[in-house]
Amino acid sequence: MADGSTAQGGESLLFLTDEHLRKGIEAMFFAYRGFTADPDRILANYAYGRAHHRAVHFIHRSPGTTVNNLLLVLGVTKQSLNRVLRTLIEDGLVESRIGKKDKRERHLFLTESGEVLEADLSDAQRARMRTAFRAAGPEAVSGFRQVLEAMMDPDQRRQYKNFKESGS
Repeated sequence: MADGSTAQGGESLLFLTDEHLRKGIEAMFFAYRGFTADPDRILANYAYGRAHHRAVHFIHRSPGTTVNNLLLVLGVTKQSLNRVLRTLIEDGLVESRIGKKDKRERHLFLTESGEVLEADLSDAQRARMRTAFRAAGPEAVSGFRQVLEAMMDPDQRRQYKNFKESGS
């Protein structure tokens, strides 16, 4: 089609074979290992795992978020999140405050120590992404984001867009 709608709709990508897709899947696995390697080393100093990292990340991005909202964003069980939050609170990295409007709600904030940990974790990942984005170029970066968004389930994409649009 001359208007480019076929190419934009993805139909021109039907040339992708199972082998192309397998290579893409493997690239994602190896890239994820690289993306998480630096934070994993930092988290090991605290005896924390990736669930702690994700909680710290999203509490930082949305200070005052509720436990229920964090459950939705992370897609984990209440039991799993409570275990993670308990250690973060006990270690003085997260503060849980009772809601002003609804006393049943708990609002989460990073403490000063939590902000330091978050910065260490994010700095390591930003450095890796900055290097990769610069090497790939602006068109590849845009395409990469489009692919990632297309891989998200509709609910995940909505949550992602809410974070992106709110600037939090």
